[in-house]
Amino acid sequence: MASLKGIQACVFDAYGTLFDVHSAVAQHSARLVDATAVSTLWRTKQLEYTWLRTLMDRYVEFWQVTGDALDFALETHQVSDSSLREDLMQAYLGLSCYPEVPLALKVLRQRGIRCAILSNGSPEMLAAAVENAELGNRFSAVISVDPIQVYKPDPRVYQMAVDELQLEPAQIAFQSSNAWDAVGAAVFGFQVVWVNRFGQRRERLGIHPAAELKSLEGLPGLLGD
Repeated sequence: MASLKGIQACVFDAYGTLFDVHSAVAQHSARLVDATAVSTLWRTKQLEYTWLRTLMDRYVEFWQVTGDALDFALETHQVSDSSLREDLMQAYLGLSCYPEVPLALKVLRQRGIRCAILSNGSPEMLAAAVENAELGNRFSAVISVDPIQVYKPDPRVYQMAVDELQLEPAQIAFQSSNAWDAVGAAVFGFQVVWVNRFGQRRERLGIHPAAELKSLEGLPGLLGD
């Protein structure tokens, strides 16, 4: 696989890329008849609601989006336990990070490559996730879409990383496990690494990431001089 050249910073999507979005339901799986189905639908509706709200110009912060999506998933699966709903929302603030993440970030920082998060998550959600994973010293910036009130893949979101890091798009490696996010970032001009954790097929949108990995373990090896 060809290396990425001229990279001065690595910017990461948070949910699904650094943090396991299904770890919230996993903490309470014994309380659900079909935990996998609930978690999958929760995530699907969470993403759909960000896209719809951006298109409709009806922004609310990601915490509400996450709650609305959970309500849809629980109602679909006929779960009416309000205490479980509260526990699942709290669990989302403490998502597990994927096991290779701490070391990959440490290696990048040791090599002098700045690391940042660019996420749909609200500032409070991101702060909680980073703190829970003990990754606070790994990032130069944690960037939320909340100030501009639009969600990915709107180009204005990716511009936030350019403005924060004061770099050209081509000097930034952007990592996401979400195929649609990888496409959006590539269209914007980042050098994109699609972290295809789930064995997805490529999107049929006429553009492809610069590289594809199964996890972030191989990221440092992709970054050339």
